[in-house]
Formats: sequence, structure tokens, C-alpha cells
Amino acid sequence: MKQFVVWVGMIIAAVPCFAAQAPKVKPLMRDFMGMCVHTVQFKPELYKPVCRLVRDYHGLEWDLGDETDFWPVFPFARNRVDWGTMYGQWVQSGYEISASIMFGATPYEKWKNPARDAQTYGFAFARFFGPQGRNLVTSVEIGNEPGFYTDPQYRLIFEAMAQGIRAGDNQMKITTCAAIAGDSHKYAKSLSCVKGLQNLYDVINVHSYAEVKGWPTWERSFPEDSSIAYLKDIQAVIDWRNQNAAGKDVWLTEFGWDASTKPAPTEGTFKDWKGSTETEQARYLVRSWLVFSAMDLDRAYMFWFNDDDKPQVHGSAGMTRNYQPKPSFWAVAHLQQTLGEYRFSRKVMETPDAYVYEYTRGQAAEGQASKIYVAWIPCGTDKAAEITFPIGQEKILSAERMPLAEGKAESVEVKVVDGKAKVSVSGAPLFISGQ
Repeated sequence: MKQFVVWVGMIIAAVPCFAAQAPKVKPLMRDFMGMCVHTVQFKPELYKPVCRLVRDYHGLEWDLGDETDFWPVFPFARNRVDWGTMYGQWVQSGYEISASIMFGATPYEKWKNPARDAQTYGFAFARFFGPQGRNLVTSVEIGNEPGFYTDPQYRLIFEAMAQGIRAGDNQMKITTCAAIAGDSHKYAKSLSCVKGLQNLYDVINVHSYAEVKGWPTWERSFPEDSSIAYLKDIQAVIDWRNQNAAGKDVWLTEFGWDASTKPAPTEGTFKDWKGSTETEQARYLVRSWLVFSAMDLDRAYMFWFNDDDKPQVHGSAGMTRNYQPKPSFWAVAHLQQTLGEYRFSRKVMETPDAYVYEYTRGQAAEGQASKIYVAWIPCGTDKAAEITFPIGQEKILSAERMPLAEGKAESVEVKVVDGKAKVSVSGAPLFISGQ
């Protein structure tokens, strides 16, 4: 079935869909922590302990095949995947879905009529999946890493698809592709591509990995490492937003570490690849979410949900291996369980030797902690030290170290003298509950 050209309703496409927002408050951690997943491979029940936000890589070619002027017949993809049933199961399991529309497999030259076809697809997608339709997808990302499109080509597709989405469902949030404050490259588009189109997007999207080097080792460091671009690139996008698109969300939609049990291959592209240990992966993911929560970010999605233990880039980045939990799974589940109902409130301490952040709960029931302090050493190797920080009149209820396995986390003694807590910390975050 060929498409019907969508004209009705397009006049509203350029009108901003969201009313002026009140000053932002920090999100609860359960509304901040997300995970990147992939369609039929995702097992929603398995990952419920670690997050409620998921970002799905949704291939354009699944819906349109080789004909960009094909009118989608949702809920079915053209390859007959039933999006309605699949996404419906995720929503019923408690997840909120962000769909990343990937069109890297569709070269620009293959679009029959790029502006018209992108606009029509955006309209059909939003009309069916959006909050005012089946209410399956709350946000849609126009392109993941469309590096093979030139900047003008991406801007044309972005603008047209965003207009279609706005017309199809003006409650669906629109996200840019992976963006960078500098020049475009293979994995990110310059923010100049969307400059002046503020009425057509709600979220600026950024990817960042803690790389010390790229090819041929792809070696990664710890998240607080000031010598790498990991946090600096994110902050540069936040700064651009503040100057050019005030009020827009900024989402980090990819970060992570590979942790394989296998050595690098002896030949081929990845023979010099350097991975992280499973303990490092667990610590760095948890500490990244903590550091991100103190930045002016609105969400952070880790990459990846599951792997099959390949010793290569993105080949062992999962929190599960062959759907069996890795240490990072239990560490992140503990973070979600402990801080899910809390939000970042302030930095108590942040030095090269120790970090201490405070998280608060709006309405703490009797026996619940009104505050949780998280303390750790920003290190790559394992270190331990005793630190002291002020807690005022807080009563310490418990203190436990980030776990690496299923079961109860290790309890840690905290001494309080004259309104100051004295405790031993390491690279594994310590969660101190107070009331």
C-alpha cells in the first residue's frame, strides 16, 4: 500500500506543543536511570529490577522496507513484527519507552521524496504510538547516529519527520539524534543542524563513552577521570542548550563499559582491544549515574542490556551475559532499589580523593530514610581511605556497600562524632541512610 500524502493537520506542526514549564526539579532516580534495548531480544520481566526507562532501537526499514513512500500499517512492521503486542507487553511490565528511529540502513539517495516521506512516516508513527494514540511510546528520537547523512540531509529529514510527529501527536516528545557541540562526525551530528528548530524538538540527545583512546584499543577509564572527554562533552552540550535552546531537556542516551571474560582475539580488528573487568563495569556504571545526577541532565540511558561475551567494542557491554546477570546487574539493581525514590540534592564533598553526594526523599514514612548519602573514591584502581564529612543532627539508620552479587549488601560501620560521620570508603559506592 502506497502512502497517502499527509496534509490535514500539518499547519500545526510548527507550533510549540508544550506550555511554559515551571522551574525544573531534579528527577527521582527511577525517572532518571534508563537502559538501551533491542526489540524482540529484550526480556521485560528480567530487567525490571534495574530500570523503568528503556530506549529501543527501532529500525525505519522494518516499517518501510526499501520503499520510503510506503504507508506503515501499524501495529505491524513491514517484516510483520507486531509492535503493538511487543511494546504493549513492555508498558504492562511498567516500562516507559523511547523509540530511536534508526535510518542508517536507508541511504539518503534511496528516499523517494525525502521531505514528504519523512513527514508522513513521523505522522503515522506518532498517531499510532503516541500518548494520544495507543500510548505505547512517550518520546521518539529522529536518528540514532546518522553519520552517513550530510548535515543538510539530516536537517531536512529531521525537520520533516518532526513536523509529522507534531501533527500526529503533539504530546509525543521529540529527541534529536546523538549531538555534539562541535563539528559533526561519524557518531554524532553538530547541534548546528537543529539550530533555529527549537519548536520541533523537546530533548537534545548526547552519547558519551569514557574513552582514553579510540582505535585500536578503545581503552576506557573511570567516570570521574578529568583527563578524558567523558563528562566534558556532556557539559558542552548542556552549555550549548543553555545558550541556544533554554528549557529543553538534555538526555544522555548511551554510555557504558565492555566487560568480557575472554581475552582479545589474536588477529583482526579487535586484537588490541582492552576491556574492563566485571567489577569495574559495575562500579563505573553506578558511579556514572551518581555523577550524572549532579549534572543538569534529565535522563541517562546505559548501553547495553545483554551480550554474548564477545571481546570487542560493544560486544560485552550488557548487564547480563546470555541473559544471566553479571555483577553490574546486581550493583545497578541495588542502586535502583536504594535511590529510586530519592533525588540528588547537593554535593557534600567533591575532591580528587572523595565524593559525597546527598539524596533526599520528599515524603519519608516512619522508619524510612529522609536522606541518603553516597560516598566513594573516584579511582580506577581499588583504593580505600577513611573520610569525615558533616551530617548535622542526622541519625544514621544503616550503611551498606554496593554489592556485586545477589543478596544482602555488606553493612558498614559509621561513626558519628560532633555532627560528623567518619567512615571507610573505596571505589565501590557506600550508601548511608539518615533520618
